[in-house]
Amino acid sequence: MPRRSPYTKVVKINQIRAEHVSGMGDVVFKGFQCLDSECLEFIFIRKDEIGDDFEIICPSCGIVMLSGDETQFYEYKLEDKRNNSIIEEGNFTILHDDYIEEAQEYKYCIICNTMKPLYFFDQHRARKSKRQGECKLCKKVYNSIKNKTRLTDQHREAAQKRRMYLDLSGNAKIESEEIYKRFDYCCFKCKKDLRDVDVKERPLDHTLPIVFLWPLTTENATLLCRVHNGEKSGKWPSEYYSDDELKRLAVLTGVQYSILAGHPHYNPVAIERLKIPEQVDNLVTKYAAYIQEIIKLRRRIYKKLSSYEIEFCSTRILIFLSIQQAFRLLGYVKQTKNIRE
Repeated sequence: MPRRSPYTKVVKINQIRAEHVSGMGDVVFKGFQCLDSECLEFIFIRKDEIGDDFEIICPSCGIVMLSGDETQFYEYKLEDKRNNSIIEEGNFTILHDDYIEEAQEYKYCIICNTMKPLYFFDQHRARKSKRQGECKLCKKVYNSIKNKTRLTDQHREAAQKRRMYLDLSGNAKIESEEIYKRFDYCCFKCKKDLRDVDVKERPLDHTLPIVFLWPLTTENATLLCRVHNGEKSGKWPSEYYSDDELKRLAVLTGVQYSILAGHPHYNPVAIERLKIPEQVDNLVTKYAAYIQEIIKLRRRIYKKLSSYEIEFCSTRILIFLSIQQAFRLLGYVKQTKNIRE
């Protein structure tokens, strides 16, 4: 079937093209840390310049990595605990050939001019590198422009709104590798092995939804594949998992089974923060451009809280998140006054 003729064309004006990237779209590099334990240099060498008989000199410390050579890290004794005898003695070494062979491969993106791992580029059999010239991120933005599907501003707005919820929930820095190991690198829902997939294909789920202001932490996150992460998004655990799954999830995440199996409710710690006027002032000021999202949140909280809680925090949440204050922060009060006059 013949390809359909394109009906749009992206005309590039004043494109930034770094000199060191020119002509490098199909050049693959090996990237690796210097083997000197005191050196922090990360070395990039063109893959086509690494032969069977190589000599790589670190530009920082001058250490030489040679084919056929090795680096020793410690001496060892293999002991037999049954009779305290020595079975074997030797040196723990890493062969330079093995180290360079297993090193990650990289190449430049011809759009953003940055060096990225090879798997950040889609496959392209016809090219020498077998990969596209532009990285997946640049390709995604390019396609959104060409196909008029979604603008960069919309991506930025979605990211900013998510950042607002992260601020409210009190997220801390997480250790992804700990979470992967806890779930044995498998999707909790379908048990798909995610060990060898791109990190984007093993997203971490807010076990308790961020829309209810629950944080994502190293301890409570759930590892899901991209498909099931999309299905679970925004749902309370009891709305998505079976009872057996909820019990196992309680063990893996440390979240009480009664919470996981219960009804959706807001994080009480986040609600307490919203009772502090300064906290709400800072929130509305920081995210004034997204005031409608704050108003939606206010309405959801109003509906979920009991009448006693509403009365208790009404002078905090409901007044501080008022439309009048939003207008004042956005500079609309003066305009409105002039219109009335």
